[in-house]
Amino acid sequence: MIFRYFTALAALAALATGVALGAAALSPKPHGAEIAFVASIQKDLNARFPTIADAEKAGYFRYTNEDDTGAISYVNLRWTSNDPQHPSQLWYGVNGKLLGADFSQPYSAGNPPKLWGVAPSRWIQFGAHVHYVLNQSGMMAYGHSTSVKKFEAAGGNINDPQAATLVKMGLAKNVNAVKAVFLFPNIWDLEVWVMPNPNGAFADKNPLVHPSANAQSMD
Repeated sequence: MIFRYFTALAALAALATGVALGAAALSPKPHGAEIAFVASIQKDLNARFPTIADAEKAGYFRYTNEDDTGAISYVNLRWTSNDPQHPSQLWYGVNGKLLGADFSQPYSAGNPPKLWGVAPSRWIQFGAHVHYVLNQSGMMAYGHSTSVKKFEAAGGNINDPQAATLVKMGLAKNVNAVKAVFLFPNIWDLEVWVMPNPNGAFADKNPLVHPSANAQSMD
């Protein structure tokens, strides 16, 4: 799996719920029907979302810092990917190059998706949590999150999260400082490199991507 923002959370969730991260038993290189799937998204997503501006026009917005794979994630808050043309997240490098994508499906215990010819064990569970982006004196601050439990304890509604709850929790100075706040629901997630990766489209990292000095470890 790609060690982006949620991988550590996913591992903890797997230990807690008994979900196996079975993709580790597979080669990160696509095989069988996966080859056609990867080829199709590489052609399609590179054509439609070659730049961050293209992603933003389609409703994606940034919510993470650069991680230790060199990826910065953009999300559209559509957590059911009905087809390979509709990823829930896109990742870009610091130079604005499209790197990869996440595809999402609602979580169903013990039933990873069987879609598009991709091995079900390549999908991993991400537990629900709340993300937020802050505007700190004109500078965007990404990579913030809090638990559903804490958010609800402060009176927040995870089905309609509001900036005021973050202020009450002491996580933001005022509502105007909150650029975005949203629920990342309990989902099955599939991470795929869109740019060529010698290690395979489902590999943890890509040797062709060189993270900047500001990249943050998510281990």
